[in-house]
Amino acid sequence: MEQIKIGTCVPGQKVEEWLPGMLDAGFECFEVNFHMSYEGYDLPKLAETVKRIVDGRPVNVATLGYYCNPIQNPDHFENLKHVIDVAPLFGTDMVSTFAGAYNGRPVDEAMPKFKEVFTELCKRAADKGLRLVIENCPMGGTWQYAQENIAFNPRAWEMMFDAVPAENLGLEWEPGHQILQLIDPVEQLREWAPKVFHLHGKDGTVKKDVLRRYGVLGAMDFAPERTPGFGDTNWRDIFSILHEHNFVGDVCVEGYHDPVYRGQWQMTAQTHALQYLKWCRGGDFVPNPWDKA
Repeated sequence: MEQIKIGTCVPGQKVEEWLPGMLDAGFECFEVNFHMSYEGYDLPKLAETVKRIVDGRPVNVATLGYYCNPIQNPDHFENLKHVIDVAPLFGTDMVSTFAGAYNGRPVDEAMPKFKEVFTELCKRAADKGLRLVIENCPMGGTWQYAQENIAFNPRAWEMMFDAVPAENLGLEWEPGHQILQLIDPVEQLREWAPKVFHLHGKDGTVKKDVLRRYGVLGAMDFAPERTPGFGDTNWRDIFSILHEHNFVGDVCVEGYHDPVYRGQWQMTAQTHALQYLKWCRGGDFVPNPWDKA
């Protein structure tokens, strides 16, 4: 059983500015990510910048993220191939992305293209010793009107992993995205843990009074995203389930979404999440004194 590290997410555009402070705050790993575009950024040069900032600290790049739509956008597909090619320069064995979608069309219609695109991407990643993980973010879409990412629901996962049964294809799983769908994340993880390769540390909370009064069709936000420690998920159960399934990976806190702890309180919330999640995992590893040779 390996100790699961607690990290944070750093936008690729902010690595130079933000990463040193994040590491000083005690995060044990980090994700470097881009959303839809990394235009203007030399990724090999960025990898050198990351190595310079890390410089001997006991931290690692958990994953290199490029969240894009490789199903609908051919440029995104080509860009994602480049991200896979350069990921080893960051010292990571993982690339994170979206599954893609035909925007405004049902999830099912994208499955043939998903199979074509991710069969090629998974092989490319496997040839470099990489795992490819797909985040479960709905991006505001639904089953009938998908947006950017079809991989937000377990029904889609069943179809995806049946279409592309690659061992190096998995999920970047986040409880908050399931709470939004009124799915119990703990029960879901019990079933899907073998396919969860990385976690985003972001939670959610269901406002039952809002749900009862306004329903689920968007008049009011009934399930706002929350920083871990302020949401509904029992993260102690999350860590126990991960360990039961011999999870090898990290949890990276995804800040910047909490409607309460925002603005100048953002770092306060993230460091609280760091300490909370470390507590939920059982603290730091302490070797048994009787195991000494």
